[in-house]
Parts: sequence; C-alpha cells; structure tokens
Amino acid sequence: MPTAREALLDAALAALARHPWSAVRMADLAVAARVSRQTLYNEFGSKEGLARALVRHEADAYLDGVRRLLAVPGPPASGQPGRGPDAPGPSARTLAAVAEWTVARAGDRPILRALLTGAWTEGLPRPRPARPGARPAPVPAQRRADAGPPAPGELLATAALCAGERRAAGCELALRLAVSHVVAPALPPEGQWAEPDSWRPMTPAMTSVIETILSVETTSPRKTMP
Repeated sequence: MPTAREALLDAALAALARHPWSAVRMADLAVAARVSRQTLYNEFGSKEGLARALVRHEADAYLDGVRRLLAVPGPPASGQPGRGPDAPGPSARTLAAVAEWTVARAGDRPILRALLTGAWTEGLPRPRPARPGARPAPVPAQRRADAGPPAPGELLATAALCAGERRAAGCELALRLAVSHVVAPALPPEGQWAEPDSWRPMTPAMTSVIETILSVETTSPRKTMP
C-alpha cells in the first residue's frame, strides 16, 4: 500500500496530465489521495515544495529504471565478450536498449522530458531550490527535493554511472544520442504528417549506430571517451 507521500505524488502526476500546473489545487490533491490537507502540507510544506518533490520523484524513477535495465543480462553485440567476470560491463546492445527506453519514457512523461532536455513548458512545474537560509523540511525526502532538480547533464552523468566505471562513458554517449532523438525525433516518411509533440521509438538504424559506436568504445585502449 502506498504511503501518503506516494499517493500525493501520484495524484499530482495524474492532475498534471489533465491541467497545467498553475491550475492544480492542493485541496483537490488531498481529496484524490484521501489524506488531509494538513498531511499534504506536513509532507511538502507548500505547492512549491510539492513541485520540487514531483520533479525529484521523476528523476529518481528514471534512474531506477536505468538501473533495472542495466541489471538484466543480455546477449552481447556481435564479436563482443559476454557478461562473464572479465566482461567490461553492460554490452553495447544493452546500452542501446537503455537509450531506446529513455526515448520512450521521455515521450510519455513530460516532466522527465523537461529534465533531460532543459526545455520546460509553461504547463509544467519548474521549481527552484528552496531559499537559502530557509528552515529545513522535517521530512528527509523533502529536504533532498528542496535542493532543487538535477540539471540535464547531471542527470545523464548519474544515469551513466549506473553502468559501472568502465562503461560509464559509453553509457553517457548512448544517453546523449537518445536525448538528441527526444529533442529532434526522426522525420516521418515522406508525405506523412507527424504531430509536433510526438516522440516515436528510435529507428533500428539509430540503434545500430549506437551499438557500433559503443563497440568501438569497448575495444578502444582509451579509458575515457574524448
């Protein structure tokens, strides 16, 4: 059973799917989550605090997803070592799968899309860190959220580290290619119209490019990407 905090965050995400953030009311969220307004304010302090928590929640959920994908053993790319004790880390194919999932996830979740690209729309919460000198929130999770959301580069670097030291550079490269696809999706076939806000899955050709680049990075004697 979700905690009161989790229920409130879920209610806020559901409300944000229907309304711009400016139209989301704290009282309505408390009703939707079946908690008192006092509980809501005890958890987040204010609507601005809730916004910070919501954005931090999306960042954490994304990182958890990356970790889960990287933990799943997969077949190595052609000619590459498997996941034995001497393997350099996740295969190029696994990292390409992480990139594909990133594109799909960003297409479905506007807050994550903004976190990855830095492109915040007016309808989204764009919280600033808590004021310097403000009294720390009593809830530990809120104190972390009040530090402010991660910048796009910080979020990608943190996700890349989930692949391990030896594959962090390759993972970050795959994720940056994924974000470039989120920013500028592949063009539709000639003669077909695509909605401006649509993010389609990565094409097999782009996935192949990622695997090829990461295979080169795996076999390179350099320890870091230039």
